[in-house]
Amino acid sequence: MRRGVIPLLLGLAAACSDSSTSPPVGSAVRLAPFDSGYDFSVFVAAPPGDTARLFVVERGGRIRLRKHGVLQDSAYLNLTALTGLGHEYGVYSIAFHPQYATNGRAFVYYVDNNGDTRVVEYHADASFDHADPAPVRVILAQAQDSIAVLYGGQVGFGPDGKFYIALGDGDVGGDPLSHAQDSASLLGKILRVDVDAGTPYAIPSDNPYVNRAGWRKEIWQLGVRNPWRWSFDRKTGDFWFGDVGEAEWEEIDFLPGPVGGGNNFGWPLQEGTHCYQPFLNCPTAGLVQPVWEYTHSPACAVMGGYVYRGKAFPELDGTYFYGDYCGGWVRSLKFVGGALTEPYPALATPLINDNPVSFGEDANGEVYAVMASGKLYRIEAAR
Repeated sequence: MRRGVIPLLLGLAAACSDSSTSPPVGSAVRLAPFDSGYDFSVFVAAPPGDTARLFVVERGGRIRLRKHGVLQDSAYLNLTALTGLGHEYGVYSIAFHPQYATNGRAFVYYVDNNGDTRVVEYHADASFDHADPAPVRVILAQAQDSIAVLYGGQVGFGPDGKFYIALGDGDVGGDPLSHAQDSASLLGKILRVDVDAGTPYAIPSDNPYVNRAGWRKEIWQLGVRNPWRWSFDRKTGDFWFGDVGEAEWEEIDFLPGPVGGGNNFGWPLQEGTHCYQPFLNCPTAGLVQPVWEYTHSPACAVMGGYVYRGKAFPELDGTYFYGDYCGGWVRSLKFVGGALTEPYPALATPLINDNPVSFGEDANGEVYAVMASGKLYRIEAAR
């Protein structure tokens, strides 16, 4: 087993947060069964403002549509012919343009049959229940090494309307010459581009390295190993992501909103808050330290999540939910009085030996845990 994009195959605190109160005494959370029967579900998303539709990404290539709570018979988009041959194959995520309701623009991240990264734009048909399988354009075609396992894999739009792409470091091992610290490489970075200008995109003028020689202008943040699932808090604009570790440590990273670029999260100099390359006396000046970390035992790969901003369970407001693939649990974090706390006990997944692989939000801000078994759970307050 290689801990890459999906492990089966695969200060800051005081600056954040409007969440200043603790959860009510005796409150708890649960994973409520929501849906099942998917073929290795890896992501859930909804178009902005669309409360009728929820999309479920299956790793093998189908993007399924639940409309008004009913799973549709045919896929919204079927990309099974484009992926499946490599060890880290798969469709990883889908994102909808902020004006999707009028322009029908959808963006998909997948690993093609050569093992390379593809971010491609598709258009919905007039019903918005299917997308034309003919791609509109390739946004990003990133070559990967033949033994790459760290793909990152999420795309999405930020509160600024710009398009964000998370790319992992490629190969495992944490070589001192890692792509993550290479200014000329897009790997090991989080990118920020404008898909509403230029072909295939334009570089935003306020990106941090637009005027620095030797730097790729798309780079927004650097020094990440395998940023598996990132999110913007839809209320505060805070940025959270889970970065899968190499040997011993998993980390949650955080930047308070409004978020600027040019931050270095330290890989491979550090794994979590601990030196990795070199093992002792690694340089740490200027590095952003994780806001939370935990060791392997029996965990192995963090699955970043979302801050709850739904309306159904106001007592969960401001709580960030994340999980671990091998640990088989879902946990929570919340800023209380400027300090990051764990407000609720860890939730074991309801199905023994199931693996949290991702999280997602619907248009109302309700949060879902996505399992490799094809089961989906809604995160709810246990009242």
